[in-house]
Amino acid sequence: MSLLHENMNEISVANAFTRQSAIFDAIYSEDKIIQYKRERVRNHVSGLLSPNCSILELNCGTGEDAVFFAKHGHIVHATDSSEGMQELLKEKIKKNHLEERVSCKLCSYTNLEQLERKGPYDLIFSNFAGLNCTNELDKVLTSFDALLKPRGTVVLVLLPKFCLWETLLIAKGKFKTATRRWFGTRGRKAHIEGVFFKCWYFNPSYIKKRIKNKYEIQNIEGLCTIVPPSYIEHFGEKYPRLFEFLKKKETILKNKFPWRSIGDYYIISFRKK
Repeated sequence: MSLLHENMNEISVANAFTRQSAIFDAIYSEDKIIQYKRERVRNHVSGLLSPNCSILELNCGTGEDAVFFAKHGHIVHATDSSEGMQELLKEKIKKNHLEERVSCKLCSYTNLEQLERKGPYDLIFSNFAGLNCTNELDKVLTSFDALLKPRGTVVLVLLPKFCLWETLLIAKGKFKTATRRWFGTRGRKAHIEGVFFKCWYFNPSYIKKRIKNKYEIQNIEGLCTIVPPSYIEHFGEKYPRLFEFLKKKETILKNKFPWRSIGDYYIISFRKK
């Protein structure tokens, strides 16, 4: 993809999430599976943090995670390319009196060299597949080195190329949805609030290959491998006992092959050598 097209894709992503920003929290805050996903990611990140760490967050959205980690004693610089999302984050910073703990910057993850606050940081964090909206993930990964302290950590939550739950949709005749990740080398179309953009899918092996010289893998966990993806709406509310059962099974299998890399997402953490 040319640089022009890639930049246009980033602009489309930013516009889409700005359009959705006003209703984003209302849509996603009450769903039990989304709450489960967020808790899993936060537990993963928290297990890698020592007290009073400095965090650089990419695609921070409305700032739910930034506020959470700030309230737990950390300093967060939260970045996003969506103006609407950044405005909501500023409101949350003020409402929660976190001006000393959370700062924000309108900045794309492909332009991190433009950051004024370059750290170095203890942790770089990107949640819920924001980095699947770029075909320049190599560039993003390369930029981490200058922003991290020695032995600093990165945690990314990404969409892999194969999702077990999506594949099962073949049985319902939804072949296009079931196979959309399989043939996504040139990007697959997605849309939010009527704005179309492209997504790409990256297996853990893609990350491991590109970071092996400077980083060591800490952990890989499957997320929504046994538990259904959150687009199966209100599953947790409709089937609470089954939901709890599936959560327990996922806890047991999340780090094991093949479950760690065939969920709706995976969480990968790696540390600077």
